[in-house]
Amino acid sequence: MTKTRKILGLIGRAVDYSWSPLIHNTASELLGLPYCYTIFNIADPEMIGDALRGAKALGIAGFNVTIPYKKTVVPFLDELSREASTIGAVNTIIIRDGKMTGHNTDIEGFATPLKPYASLIEGNPVSVFGCGGAALAAIEAFRLFFSPRKIIVYARDPDKAAAMLDGYEYKELVTICHQRLVEEQLRSCAVIVNATPIGTKGGNNDQTESIVPLDRELIHKGQIVYDMVYNPLDTPLLLEAKRKSATTISGIEMLLGQAALSFALWTGKAMPVEAVKKVIMQEIKQKEND
Repeated sequence: MTKTRKILGLIGRAVDYSWSPLIHNTASELLGLPYCYTIFNIADPEMIGDALRGAKALGIAGFNVTIPYKKTVVPFLDELSREASTIGAVNTIIIRDGKMTGHNTDIEGFATPLKPYASLIEGNPVSVFGCGGAALAAIEAFRLFFSPRKIIVYARDPDKAAAMLDGYEYKELVTICHQRLVEEQLRSCAVIVNATPIGTKGGNNDQTESIVPLDRELIHKGQIVYDMVYNPLDTPLLLEAKRKSATTISGIEMLLGQAALSFALWTGKAMPVEAVKKVIMQEIKQKEND
């Protein structure tokens, strides 16, 4: 008799490019767990409430949440974990016993590949490009784990960046700058983070773009450049950082880090991260060669 499979999925908009289904389905297969992970593209934020109520009625086990709905889902949930409540953004939902609980594994998932460089970050300024849930997760990760002197948020719309910080208890750590003023402080930052979709292959953006202007010599050796974009592995921003001998961190590291934490919340099992990463890297290289 075939064992009933539990449904997991990714809530987002135009996110068919995501590697999350391969990550979670591979982990479930390796461990012999009855889970199936798929993508739920939701075109309009007004449909989020209906989608979550329907998921509860259908017995779906949980979701990841990505751009642009990490804050949108919050009012529809029954409970928030401490870290999700701190930043008002959710990337993981557990549906259990008729109750929906929101978590944020982006914070620790973001921090994990940066931890070897903690001594280089402490007491120095860092920068984050973006004004959504992913940017706020990076801000909170810096506060929790790295103690930078200040966190500079660069945004095309400073008012939107300010709105991102509404309700965030530690907003005094953050300085908001218009993106056109990027040259003034970026060179002094120990870490440069892209928390926007700019550079994504298969998304709504041109994957030849970079959030940091590449013609102004802003990146240099000694900096850490962290791009949350994971498709492609080497974005224009990371390629430029490598050319300038900066340390680079690909978004695939954060993707796997937050995925492992989400997987454990849903299943109660540890994800075999190295085995999953091997499968993912093989698939990515195959796609790049096609």
